[in-house]
Amino acid sequence: MPLKPVVFVQGKYAYNSQNTTQQIMLLKALKITQDPKKLRELIGVKTVADVYRTLDKIAMRKEYHGALAKSGITFDYIVGGVKREIDTAEKSSDRLAGLNMLLKSIGLDKYEETAIHGGGWEDALLKIKGDQEQKQLPATVVEYEVHVPEMPEEIRLKKEQANAEGRALYE
Repeated sequence: MPLKPVVFVQGKYAYNSQNTTQQIMLLKALKITQDPKKLRELIGVKTVADVYRTLDKIAMRKEYHGALAKSGITFDYIVGGVKREIDTAEKSSDRLAGLNMLLKSIGLDKYEETAIHGGGWEDALLKIKGDQEQKQLPATVVEYEVHVPEMPEEIRLKKEQANAEGRALYE
């Protein structure tokens, strides 16, 4: 039986979309329950069929990565091939294009300053330093006593149980 390829297209319906977040949540939720209706609620999909579709995507992805590993296609292989092409490129523009591709893959392809009010990082530091010099501490420091009300035992137990269930989803 031929398997469907792992292709994620964009369109009106999300059947073939890449729902990585839901897949991760589904794997976590499977530790808690096996009930498809409960899983549907936990991962936030509309139908139980979407739960099964997400499980199929996980299985296909696992099989796909297994096939890549059997064929010897690893990240080392890919990076080695790119490095070999960069090193043997005839034109410097080809070498630079290969290096630019590597920079893009790690998110360093462009440098953008996070400017505060139109200035660069130097201006931001000067502005912060100026603001700190202008601030003056009050002559007298007033101390306040804060009385935190005690939480009823029933509510505390409910909060602890809800926190434990929440942590169990992401473990």
